Amino acid sequence: MALLGQMGDYEVRLVRIFKTVVECGGFTAAETALGISRSAISQHMNDLEGRLGFSLCQRGRGGFSLTEEGKEIYQAGLTLLTALEDFKSDVNALHHTIKGELNIGITDNLVTLPAMHVTNALAELTAPNHEVTINIHMEPSDAIIRSVMDGHLHVGVVPDVNLPASLETHHLYDEPSYLYCAATHPLFTDTDTDKTLTAEKIASYPAIMPRYPLPNSAREAHDSLNLQASASDREGTAFLILTGRFIGFLPAHVAAQWVNAGKMRAIDAATLRYQIPFVMITRNDRRPNRVIDAFLRFVKRSASVNDPSA
Repeated sequence: MALLGQMGDYEVRLVRIFKTVVECGGFTAAETALGISRSAISQHMNDLEGRLGFSLCQRGRGGFSLTEEGKEIYQAGLTLLTALEDFKSDVNALHHTIKGELNIGITDNLVTLPAMHVTNALAELTAPNHEVTINIHMEPSDAIIRSVMDGHLHVGVVPDVNLPASLETHHLYDEPSYLYCAATHPLFTDTDTDKTLTAEKIASYPAIMPRYPLPNSAREAHDSLNLQASASDREGTAFLILTGRFIGFLPAHVAAQWVNAGKMRAIDAATLRYQIPFVMITRNDRRPNRVIDAFLRFVKRSASVNDPSA
């Protein structure tokens, strides 16, 4: 009675052979369908009957016919084989369908970046063949870091500045920033080649100090400026620059809308600049998660397609 206690590959194969024999109407007719000899079929049937403990069919000069038990086993076999096929289909579908939720935190003003790796990955993750709910939280980087560490967020996108060792990082972008002034600022009409545009002259105008995380290179770029105002984020910096009273650093992609409209320009772009690396963060000790793993994979693929050196 081993078949009733445990189903292995061999037992399933015996059920398949029995099904074919029944549907072919006998051992001889099943030879071609199964690709094995009549004697081999007979041996397999004997094995199946031995495991079940009763006869499944009558075979001999009187022809092939099922016993009452054989009819029951044939129907049960159909149910079994159908369930196995459904199981295989469901498992195969899992390889093509991702289900779940992604909670992602992103710092402000990244949507206008030319390299849209996060956007591209989110597009793939929410394709019609997947069932993923995306929850985006726009927060300061320190809040995002805390939320990733305590598990409230699965993934975060933050500057690569003083990150805890407990976080795993994946490089995303290098964001260039330049020193800008508004069209109503006295420096707007000076050119980058104007000999009067000295460090001393630039330092004579009020400038903005960011209150958000910056790498050392960015902090050093502010050291020579006349810092008389501060901003908690890049949007606040843009507000102050557009007053025409202050100069300040902004990422190029953030300033582009005002530059293109003639309302802002970079000052000495060849010298007064720095780059901020942005990374995607996850917990080092996070559990395997198909949604997060797929998102990271999609981000990496976007980076490799748009930047082969990434």
